[in-house]
Amino acid sequence: MMSLILAMVPSVIAKDPTSENRGGALGQNLSASVVRIEVTDQEADYASPWNAGHIGGGIGSGFVIVAPNGKKRILTNAHVVSNARFITLTRERVSHPYTAHVEFIAHDCDLALLSVDDPAFFEGTVPLELGGVPLIESGVSVYGYPLGGERLSVTRGVVSKIDFDLYTHSGLDSHLVIQIDAAINPGNSGGPVLQDGKVVGVAFQGYSGEVAQNVGFMIPIPVIGRFLKDLSKGSYTGYTDLSIAFRPLLSPSSRKALGLPDDDRGVLVTDVHEKGSSHGFLRKGDVLLSIDSHPIASNGRVELDGQSVDMTEVVEQKFEGEKVRFNILRQGATSAVEFPMAGTWHLRMQGNAYDEKPRYLLHGGLLFQPLDRNFLNADSTADLRMKRAFEDFVEKHLYLQRPEIVVLSRILADPIHKECDGLRPGIVDSINGRKIRSLADVSTAFDQPARYDVVILEGIGSPIVLGREAALKANPRIMQTYSIPSPRNL
Repeated sequence: MMSLILAMVPSVIAKDPTSENRGGALGQNLSASVVRIEVTDQEADYASPWNAGHIGGGIGSGFVIVAPNGKKRILTNAHVVSNARFITLTRERVSHPYTAHVEFIAHDCDLALLSVDDPAFFEGTVPLELGGVPLIESGVSVYGYPLGGERLSVTRGVVSKIDFDLYTHSGLDSHLVIQIDAAINPGNSGGPVLQDGKVVGVAFQGYSGEVAQNVGFMIPIPVIGRFLKDLSKGSYTGYTDLSIAFRPLLSPSSRKALGLPDDDRGVLVTDVHEKGSSHGFLRKGDVLLSIDSHPIASNGRVELDGQSVDMTEVVEQKFEGEKVRFNILRQGATSAVEFPMAGTWHLRMQGNAYDEKPRYLLHGGLLFQPLDRNFLNADSTADLRMKRAFEDFVEKHLYLQRPEIVVLSRILADPIHKECDGLRPGIVDSINGRKIRSLADVSTAFDQPARYDVVILEGIGSPIVLGREAALKANPRIMQTYSIPSPRNL
C-alpha cells in the first residue's frame, strides 16, 4: 500500500555526481540560517469534542528569511506548528532554546512564518535568499535535522518532476510541487532546499509504502513567493479559486459533436459552483480555449515559462480582485469572458481543520456535531449515509440546501433513554418540526418551548422522542457522569 504523507526530513541521495548543477557545495555551512523547531501541540478530540484534546509534540526545521515587513523571521511548514501550544527554536552554536510564536499560518499551502520573543536569537543569523524554479535533472541540497537530530544535516538529490499535486496537510488543496529522488523521513519538514546557494523549495511530504522509493516533494518558489506576497498587507487571505469542474476533450467524436477542430485545444466545463469566482460568468457546457492568452490543451494544461502545467496554475498567482480572461466556445460561438477572482474556496468542510475547537451541542445525552473531515477522521464507525453526504456536499451542491450537515454523532447512555426508540447516529433532518441546516438551528430548536423534543434522522423511520422536562433534568446529571464542562460550543 502506498500513500502520500507529511514528513519531517527529506533524506536525499545524490544520483548524478557528474551533474553540471550540483546544488551548491556539499557540506555548506548553514548553521547560522537553519533552525531546529520543537513543538508541543494539542490535537482536538472530535470523538469527544468537550475534551481538551491529546497533547503531543514533534520536531521540524525552518530557516531565517527577511519577511515582507523587512524583519527577520523563520519560514517553515504549517504542519510543523499546527495546533501548537509551545514552540522553541535552537540552532548550532547556541546553547539554549528560544521561545517562538506563529505569526502567520497558511494551511492551504502548508507554510508558516514564526516570530521569536527574544530578538537576540537573530544575532549572527544569515537570512537565506529565494531563488527560482530548478530545472529537471538539476541537483539540489536539502538541509535540516533528520530524525530530530541535534546536528544540522545536508543531503543531496535530483529534481525529477514539476507538477500539480495534493497538499496532504489540508487534504483539499493542490498546488505546484517539485519531486526529488529522495526519501522523506520523519523529523525535518520545513528545511530549505538549496541550489547555487539560494532557496528553491521547502521540503514537506513524501510517499510511504513499498511501491515508491526515494520519492520526496518540496514546495517551490512560486508557492513560497505568493505566500510572502499575501503577507505584505499584514494578514493572510489565501488562494483564490475558479470554483469550477472540467474534463479533458481528448475524444475525436466528443470534439466533433461540440464543433471543435482537431487541434488538441479546449476543456469542457462540467460544473460551476455558486458563490465561486466563475459563477455568473462561466456556464456548464462551455469549452475553455485559453486562459489569459495561454492556449489550453485538451488535457487541461498550458505552457508557462517553458513548462507544461495545469491551467489552474495561471490563477494560482492571482489575488482577490485581480481579473482572469477566458476565450470560450459557447453554443457554437466563440467569445471572451473576463471576471475578477472573488476570494478563496468557501466549502472548506472537506479539508482538514487546525487550530480550532470542535463545535457541538449536547441535549438529553444526544450529541450533535457538524459533518466535516475532522469528524470523519475521528469516527471510524460513521455510516455510509454520512460518508455519502460528505462526498456529495460539493459535487451535488448540497450546500445550497444547508450551509452544513449536522449529525447525531453519539448517544451518551442515561436512564432518560430506557424507553426511547430510534436511538442511533445519523444525519439530522429536523428537530421539533424545524429543518436543520446548521448547528445553530439545533440550538434554536431546543431553546424554543416544547413538551417533547422530536428528532428525525434522514432515512430512519422511528423518530427520537424525549420529554423536554426530563431532558433538562438529565443534562446536569449526564454532564457530571461524563465529566463534560459545557453542553455546547457553537
